Amino acid sequence: MNAQFKKGVLELCVLAQLAKGDKYGYELTETISNEMTVAAGTLYLILRRLKEEAYFDTYLVESAGGPARKYYRLTDSGSAYYQQLRSGWTEFIQQVDRLIQ
Repeated sequence: MNAQFKKGVLELCVLAQLAKGDKYGYELTETISNEMTVAAGTLYLILRRLKEEAYFDTYLVESAGGPARKYYRLTDSGSAYYQQLRSGWTEFIQQVDRLIQ
């Protein structure tokens, strides 16, 4: 996949996964990496920025097999932002489809 295509949609992909439910960082990275090649560091930069913008909260859950895991949970403003991005994405792909058909 073209790197420029990915760059523009990774934020949407992260928010979409969190809209499905809380996830810890490695789980989120694995889920997205199963569909497209992306560096874990790139996703953590997106997570940090979205947290600074208060689009999600974090909390720790103890793990029997190792250190506590940091989970990410979408906030109300994060959910609204996700819906806005998703709507814009849907409109965009429809426009592109019309142009390339």
